[in-house]
Amino acid sequence: VETVQMVFVVIGASMGALGLMILFVGCLATGATRTKVYRAWGARVGGRISCAVFLGITYVLQVAWLLMLCFLVIVTLIFTIFWALCSNPQVQANRQCIDFRQFSFMFPNNTRPEDMEVCDTHELKLFCKDYVERAEIMFILATVACLLVILSLVHYLMCLSANYAHIRDHEKFQELQDLQCLQEPELSMGGSKDRF
Repeated sequence: VETVQMVFVVIGASMGALGLMILFVGCLATGATRTKVYRAWGARVGGRISCAVFLGITYVLQVAWLLMLCFLVIVTLIFTIFWALCSNPQVQANRQCIDFRQFSFMFPNNTRPEDMEVCDTHELKLFCKDYVERAEIMFILATVACLLVILSLVHYLMCLSANYAHIRDHEKFQELQDLQCLQEPELSMGGSKDRF
C-alpha cells in the first residue's frame, strides 16, 4: 500500500509541476504578452517549438486521462452495484446474505461456494460500511475530478493550438498591418492599434 501511495504522490507532484509549466507557457503565448515576447524571429521559433512540445505532451496526457476515466467509470459502476446490494433492507436486517456466486467466473477455480457469500454481521459491516461505502465515495470524487482534468486539458489544447497559430502567423499579421497603414495614412497618424 505504501508503494501505491508513493506512486500516486509522485504522479500528483509531476502533474502539478507540469500544470505550472503549462500555465507559464500559456501566459507567454497569450494576448499582449505574446506580441512582446515573441517579437523577434528566434523568439517566435522558440515559442512555436515550446507550444508544439506542450501540445504533444497535453495530447498524450489527454489520452491517459481518458483511459483513467474509462477505468474509473467501470470501477464506480461496480461499487455502485455493491452499494445497492448493501442498501437492500433484507441485507441490512441480517435476514439475507450478499451472494456473489453468480460472479463465480471472477473468482479462482478452487474457491468454495460458501466463501462467495457475505452473511455474518461482522463480515457485512466490514464489506459494506468499511469497504464499499468509503470506496464508493472516493471513486465518485475521483471520477468527477478526472472529468474536470479532461475538460481543462481540452480547453488548454484549444487555447494552445490557437496561440501556436498566432505565433506562427505573427509576421504575416504584422506585414498585413504595415501594408494597411501604408494604404490608409490617416489611420496611421492617429496611432496604430495592434489587434493581433
